[in-house]
Amino acid sequence: MNVLSMFGKSKSGDSKSGGKSGSGSTRGGQDARQYDPREDDPRETDGGPLTAGDRDSREWEEDDPRSDAGYDAGYETPARTAPDPRHRAYMPPDAAYGDDADAGDDYPSSYPGDGRDALPFNSTGALAAFGLAKSYGGRKVVKDVSMNVRRGEAVGLLGPNGAGKTTCFYMVTGLVKADAGRIELDGHDITPLPMYRRARLGVGYLPQEASIFRGLSVEDNIMGVLQVSEPNRARRREETEALLEEFKITHVRKSPSIALSGGERRRLEIARALATKPAFMLLDEPFAGIDPIAVGDIQALVRHLTSRGIGVLITDHNVRETLGLIDRAYIIHSGAVLMEGDPEAIVSSPDVRRLYLGEEFRL
Repeated sequence: MNVLSMFGKSKSGDSKSGGKSGSGSTRGGQDARQYDPREDDPRETDGGPLTAGDRDSREWEEDDPRSDAGYDAGYETPARTAPDPRHRAYMPPDAAYGDDADAGDDYPSSYPGDGRDALPFNSTGALAAFGLAKSYGGRKVVKDVSMNVRRGEAVGLLGPNGAGKTTCFYMVTGLVKADAGRIELDGHDITPLPMYRRARLGVGYLPQEASIFRGLSVEDNIMGVLQVSEPNRARRREETEALLEEFKITHVRKSPSIALSGGERRRLEIARALATKPAFMLLDEPFAGIDPIAVGDIQALVRHLTSRGIGVLITDHNVRETLGLIDRAYIIHSGAVLMEGDPEAIVSSPDVRRLYLGEEFRL
C-alpha cells in the first residue's frame, strides 16, 4: 500500500517550509511519514477523509459478528472507531453464524450429516465438533469424528501417521473444509466460517512452522499484532510490556526474532497469539523442533494458558510429552475415534496399546 494513501499527502510546498518534515521526501516534494507500529494509529485522528487503510480497518471491525450483535460469550471486543455510513460492512449475527455466512467459501446451504445428533453435548463454553467426515479422491480419511474442548482444559488429538488426526485438527481450525459434520463455538455454528472469521471469534491457531516476523524485533512482533486490535499507543505499549514479562522474554525484547532459540521463539509466538485475546488455542506440533531441555518450558506454557481459562487443543507426534500435560485425549485410528479419556485410561487401554502405543509404552 502506498504510504501516502495511509497518512494523507502534504502540500507541495511543505518540504520547503520550516515545519516538521516526514522521514523521507517523495517525488514532487511531498513528505511521507515512515510507518512505525509503535506510533499512534491513524484511526485516532478526528476529521479528514478516510483513507484506504482506514476503510480496511473499519471493515475488519464492523465485519466482526460480535460487534453490535449482543454476542455474549465472554469475549473481549476490541475498541472500535465510530461507524461510517459510507462503507458499512456489518453483517447481522444470524447471517454471521448461519449456513450462508460466507457464500464465497462455496459451502452448501444445508450440510449433509451435520452431526447434530452425534453427541449429547452442550457446547456452551466449549469448542466442539460433531460427526466430522472428509474424503480425498473417494478415500474416506475421517469418518464421523466428534470431539470437544472446554475453556481451561488441555485436550490432545493423537494417533498414528495416516490415521486422520491432522485432517480433523485442520477442519476445526478452518484450514480444511469438512464434507459433513458441524463445528460449534459456544453453541454457535461456525462450520461455514473461514479461518480468519473463526480467529476473530476467539479461535487462535499456532502452526508448526515459525510464525513470527523474523525481520522485526521481539517487541515489535507483539506491537504489530496489537496494532490491529488496539488503536491507542499507550495501551499497546502497556499490553506489550505485560506480555513480555508474562512470557519472560523482556531480556530479548530488542533482539531480532531470527536470533531466538526454539523455546524463546515458541514463547514469542504464544505471546503474539494471546495479544488477540483468544478463548481457545489450537497448537499444531508444539514440541516440533524443540530441544529436550525446552520440553518442560513448553509444557509450562500450555499449563499457563489453561490457568488463564483458555481451552487448548494439541496435536503432536511426541506422545509422552503431550500426555504429560493434557487433561484428556482423543485417539484417532483409521479415521475414527478409537478412544477418549484421561492419560492414565489411554495408556492402560489394551486396544490403544495394541494399535498405537505398543505394549512397552510407559508414561
